[in-house]
Amino acid sequence: MGQGSNFVPSTIFDILTKLETPGEARAYFQKFSVPYEYPVYFTRDIFSTGNRTLADCATAISGKSKLLIFVDAGAKQQIPDICRRVSAYIDHHKAEMDLAAEVEVVPGGEACKNDLALVEQLQRRVVEAGIDRHSYIVGVGGGAILDLIGYVASTTHRGIRHIRVPTTVLSQNDSGVGVKNGVNAFGIKNLLGTFQPPAAVINDSVFIDILPGRDKRAGMAEAVKVALIRDGEFFDWLEQKAEALALFASEPLDRLIRHCALLHMRQIAQGGDPFERGNARPLDFGHWAAHKLESLSNYELRHGEAVAIGLALDTRYSVLSGLLPEGDDERVRTLLNRLGFTLWHEACDWTDSTGRRVLLKGLEDFREHLGGELTVTLLSSLGTGVEVHAMDETLIASALDWLREGSTL
Repeated sequence: MGQGSNFVPSTIFDILTKLETPGEARAYFQKFSVPYEYPVYFTRDIFSTGNRTLADCATAISGKSKLLIFVDAGAKQQIPDICRRVSAYIDHHKAEMDLAAEVEVVPGGEACKNDLALVEQLQRRVVEAGIDRHSYIVGVGGGAILDLIGYVASTTHRGIRHIRVPTTVLSQNDSGVGVKNGVNAFGIKNLLGTFQPPAAVINDSVFIDILPGRDKRAGMAEAVKVALIRDGEFFDWLEQKAEALALFASEPLDRLIRHCALLHMRQIAQGGDPFERGNARPLDFGHWAAHKLESLSNYELRHGEAVAIGLALDTRYSVLSGLLPEGDDERVRTLLNRLGFTLWHEACDWTDSTGRRVLLKGLEDFREHLGGELTVTLLSSLGTGVEVHAMDETLIASALDWLREGSTL
């Protein structure tokens, strides 16, 4: 090195000067890891002053905190005095938290994720309220609102802590416990988004009690999905409890939500790809068709309703392609029917100017969302998912015929 064996570099500049070789390619590797951990609570009536769950969440990291709270218009419709209750709760715990601005009601449903002007409006609210990285943004609502508010939180000040309070079966057992945030753009679902885990998730059973039946049912589709790819015993249990679940009985519905949430949490933590950097998306079984059906129906179909159709379609395809034993597709279709799902929508048959089904564009959208090669989860048994990298359009057409015929029986 020209300085003898006793040379001791005094700065990083000295190290680079002595080690570099002219013309040699160089790479300096930076490596670090950031552990993620957040609680998922199951409780009842979080805005009762005696329930400390939210207060404990808001003080867990840095003591007294400032909160900015957004409420889904659908939740306000079900609980008209929710904004007053939230304000009273914060005031009761004012030694531990402050409300940065009045509780704001935001239009819910998938439409809220299609409005980029709304994203900017909410980001402006965050700035005007003086919210910083030591504050919390709280989203109270269904999956669409949580996606939107999580996106606003994660893109303002390069990431503000956010707390999710899911109010639907679908958001409590699936999207609310995950790490994704996003909004729709350019006709593509969740095109703009981030991977930023919440600071906490609080599932409150009171919201489920008052949820309209259609939304209770829609959320059950994700439980069927995760049972099919990860837990055959859970699928058996869903079959046993189908009638009670179809009537929205509290005890089995509560168990469905908890078990489904825990299976999703296990997949995120142990599946090896929480931020979806690979090609596979096992938790999106049945979703390549579901996402396309949602947009084709102009979101007349709830997400869970479209997922139910996608599950039945891909289960039948698994049989037709020789992966799944004959008859298992009937079990899945029967369960979904018993839960109250309609497994057909006219958009399944719509074609473009070339005569090709528009639904098939969902496969390309699915691939483009992650990039790389197409990877779709199918079934090798009821409880075991398997990845494939191509789907035969002729078999898809046969599976759709099977669905259409079943809907007329």
